[in-house]
Amino acid sequence: MSAYDFDLFVIGGGSGGVRAARMAAQRGARVGLAETLGTDGLGGTCVNVGCIPKKLYSYAAHYNEAFGESTGFGWEVDSLPRFNWATLKANRANEISRLNGVYGNLLRGSGVTVFDAFARLTGPHGVLLATLNADGSPGHQAFTAKSILIATGGTPHIPHFTGREHAITSNEIFDLEPYPQRLLVVGGGYIASEFASIFNGLGSKVTQLYRGEQILRGFDDEIRHFVAAEMVKHGVDLRLNADVVDIRKTDDGLRVECEGGAVVMADAVLYATGRVPNVKDLGLAAVGVAQGGKDEVIVNAHYQTNVPSIFAVGDVTNRLQLTPVALGEAMVVVDHLFGPAAGKPPREMSYECIPTAIFTHPSVGTVGLSEREARERYGAVTVFRSEFKALKHTLSGSSERTLMKLIVETATDRVVGLHMVGAEAGEIVQGFAVAMKAGATKAMFDSTVGIHPTAAEEFVTMRG
Repeated sequence: MSAYDFDLFVIGGGSGGVRAARMAAQRGARVGLAETLGTDGLGGTCVNVGCIPKKLYSYAAHYNEAFGESTGFGWEVDSLPRFNWATLKANRANEISRLNGVYGNLLRGSGVTVFDAFARLTGPHGVLLATLNADGSPGHQAFTAKSILIATGGTPHIPHFTGREHAITSNEIFDLEPYPQRLLVVGGGYIASEFASIFNGLGSKVTQLYRGEQILRGFDDEIRHFVAAEMVKHGVDLRLNADVVDIRKTDDGLRVECEGGAVVMADAVLYATGRVPNVKDLGLAAVGVAQGGKDEVIVNAHYQTNVPSIFAVGDVTNRLQLTPVALGEAMVVVDHLFGPAAGKPPREMSYECIPTAIFTHPSVGTVGLSEREARERYGAVTVFRSEFKALKHTLSGSSERTLMKLIVETATDRVVGLHMVGAEAGEIVQGFAVAMKAGATKAMFDSTVGIHPTAAEEFVTMRG
């Protein structure tokens, strides 16, 4: 009989934690998982206050454009459609609640013991759960586990400045009341840019401030400039090299003073300037788990910390903050601890050619290296690009344009970067990511027959 209560105890019920718990239990392990269900619920940031609700709101925002564009295709709109914020919020909440239930059923159906509790480490093999007794008073449960997985994710961070208490984060934006007719978004990353596009599409007057020279730092420079210009065409008031001095509450809303003296009046101020690992009160320091400069948990190739029995995956390690990455990392841990599935080799996680999308309006899809990264790594590269008005917009009346870009290592002809700004960019780029992962060359792209008429075919028809 094992000396431990569990073979694996998972702290955190987000994407990585749930995947690891389920798969380990299916391998016959005794698994416990702790998540404070009274806050967000199972599924973590992605399901509750991230990818899923954000994409639903993006769909909602696109209808505003579609109503206007439909007239070019013969639809006669007799009256302007009205947007009901309460309906969108309620329908989103119902869907998220359904997904929370699905996650719970998957865990319990796999044999995982789920605790509605906050957990912290008490030792290399110990966890203490803060629970509620039957009478509602605080209680505690202590357990031991052969291995412990930290999968607590990340949380939005608002820097310290005068009036920061008046700002909200992406956690609160989905249920904001009342609907903000004037929204100020502070930040230039994908979260800030997505919400700027979403609320602009829903009808708000949106101002986006970013202290840098261009939004979406880290992405291909040409893509950054192109999508920023398109967002401005769509109506976002984008102000670069700008930052907030203070926020004050007035009878006319929030008065935001910017560096240089400019003032923006807003009904809500969304700060999306970064996320930090969610490690508060986990007991990491007491147990001796090593952390980096941003409090991230430091792990090796198997996601093992310096304490051999403790592992960590997902945003809490501050690598790539993407749900599919956390899922992949979780599987590496499960295979390492309990062996791979029958007939399969142990999983490994590669961070090369990870595709990603930004659901701005228009959206961005990208996989592989930016042009700058490719030149730094390979020296000689050949760049192919195509910019055009999509077929839809020849009748829609929209001035939106699409940009597609291929970056090829000249010496080998291998495609090392693929980028797109345009409708359904994420859906298009996902398929090309498979080809790039397989090492596709530009000659292979050229020999592939396109589907006509589509935007995607442009990737296989680009010539020098």
